[in-house]
Amino acid sequence: MHQKFSLQLLLITIGIALLLAGLFFDLGMVAAQTPMPTPDRLAQPTLPADPSQADRGAQVYWLSCLPCHGDRGQGLTEEFKQTYPAEDRNCWNSGCHGKRPYQNGFTLPMNIPAIIGAGTLQKFPNALVLRSYIFAAMPYWRPGSLTEEESWQVTAFVLRENNLWNVQEDLTASNADLVLVSTPQAFATPQPVPSAVAPLELSPLLFVVGFVVLALLLTYLRKRRF
Repeated sequence: MHQKFSLQLLLITIGIALLLAGLFFDLGMVAAQTPMPTPDRLAQPTLPADPSQADRGAQVYWLSCLPCHGDRGQGLTEEFKQTYPAEDRNCWNSGCHGKRPYQNGFTLPMNIPAIIGAGTLQKFPNALVLRSYIFAAMPYWRPGSLTEEESWQVTAFVLRENNLWNVQEDLTASNADLVLVSTPQAFATPQPVPSAVAPLELSPLLFVVGFVVLALLLTYLRKRRF
């Protein structure tokens, strides 16, 4: 009787284990079959509860800079063009943004540089110069359309993405010239040109050998005299 009860208990335990294993297996299959949503690279960035200057600059960038400089600041690359609808992937045709743009339009440059990443922004020595350029010349399609505040915001955003600025502090005219952007050029210290003829060095061993030979020669000459 005791053995029969133990056998039944064992079978019940095995049945529960198999049931739980099957349940977890089904859940795992469902999770594996459910595709992860693809983030929209062109979606407007959302602001956190307490947005910083750079956070607000991310929205300025999205509205005025992203179409040309890319969603990651990579420039107008072939890969980035593929995020746009097929009819908008080549804007250099006549009548669009080519040599003869549409009325009130503009000619789009063929090469638009990256502004985020290693080696970018090298023509700007500091944040003040960068902000002045953005305020006066950007966006390309409507230069000078950014407000002063927007130009500071987008400058702070670009610097943050390049790890050049503390996002907890606002970038202003009083501190922007202290924020270095480009890497100072390193100049090598001039080194003296080595002489073609090596300086003569007197070897101690050679001096001793020469002295011994000279002494033997003098001794030999003295013996010859006498």
